[in-house]
Amino acid sequence: MGNPVLTAISERRSIRSYKADKVTKEQFDILLKAAGEAPSARNSQPWHFSVVQKSAILAEINAEAGKNLNREGDIFHGAPAAIFLSCDAASRWARLDCGIATQTIALAAHSIGLGTVILGLPDAAFTGERGDYFNKLLKFPVGHSFAVAIAVGVPAGTKEAHPVEADRITFIE
Repeated sequence: MGNPVLTAISERRSIRSYKADKVTKEQFDILLKAAGEAPSARNSQPWHFSVVQKSAILAEINAEAGKNLNREGDIFHGAPAAIFLSCDAASRWARLDCGIATQTIALAAHSIGLGTVILGLPDAAFTGERGDYFNKLLKFPVGHSFAVAIAVGVPAGTKEAHPVEADRITFIE
C-alpha cells in the first residue's frame, strides 16, 4: 500500500489466541500514550484506563460475565492483560470517545507487534450484582462506569481478513 497507517488498518486482526508472554511496561506506555492522544468531544478525555495483568482478576471478571450471560468460555481469549476503559457516566459522548481510544490502542498495539481484541462482553460483570465490587477492584473513578475493554498480548495466531461488504456503503451526491 505504501501508507503505514492504511497498512496497519488493513493488516490488524482481532486476535483470539495469545502467547503467555507478558506485555512490558514500555509497551503499555506506548499504548496508553497513543490512547491519551485519541480525539474526544471538546477534548474532554472522559476516560480512565485500568490496566489488568493479574490473571486472577481477569478470571474473576470472566466468571462473573459468563454467569450473567449464561455463557462459557474465556472472554479474554487467554490474553495475559486487558485494558478496561471506564468513562464519565454524565458525559454524552464518553462511550464514543472510549471507542475511539480503544481503536487507537488496537492500531498502536499492532504497530509494535502486539495483538488485541476489543471486548464488550465484560460489561456483563460490571452491570450485574457485583458491578460495584468490580468498579472498585479496577479503581474506576467515582462517577465512572465500564465502557469497553481490550485484551492485549503477543499473538499466538491470526486469521484471514474479513470481507468488506460493499452493500454497507451508500454515496449521496
